[in-house]
Amino acid sequence: MVDELGNEDTVRGGEVVSVPSSYSRKVGDRLRAIRRQKRLSLQDVEAASDQEFKASVLGAYERGERAISVPRLQRLARFYSVPVDQLLPGDEGPAFVDPRAAGLPESVTIDLRRLEAVGGAEADMLTRYLTMIQVQRQDFNGRMLTIRRDDLRAIACILGVAVDGAGGRLDDLGLSLSASA
Repeated sequence: MVDELGNEDTVRGGEVVSVPSSYSRKVGDRLRAIRRQKRLSLQDVEAASDQEFKASVLGAYERGERAISVPRLQRLARFYSVPVDQLLPGDEGPAFVDPRAAGLPESVTIDLRRLEAVGGAEADMLTRYLTMIQVQRQDFNGRMLTIRRDDLRAIACILGVAVDGAGGRLDDLGLSLSASA
């Protein structure tokens, strides 16, 4: 049987034991790593948090044996003085595909004039990123900008798509002039 945490029940020595899912273990590993970076023991956290985070409970979170709620995770992040997302394991999904291994084009040319006509937060972030590239390259022609394959990862994050979907999303927005392999 699998519970809401993805833990699987296993029988050991005639007793049913819940085995943590791999994600629960990864969350726990991340919580432990942050605590250790702060050079705190479980008992130190318990004492410094005025018993809000009991050593035994925090240890269970770190072993992946117990799920931590989102509000509690937020309080723990505040206690450690780190952003909440730093307490979670990194995403190993398609956004982290190596652009070269994914068979992506060498470059994509973006029409900067069309970008000016696109509205919204997505276009604003993309404009800031492309402006940074222009400044780094000292390329101020203002009409088009060729984006290298290695820049597609950042553009994919800005556009909220997987790396291999960045070119298609640029096409959907009417910004891509061409792609070369």
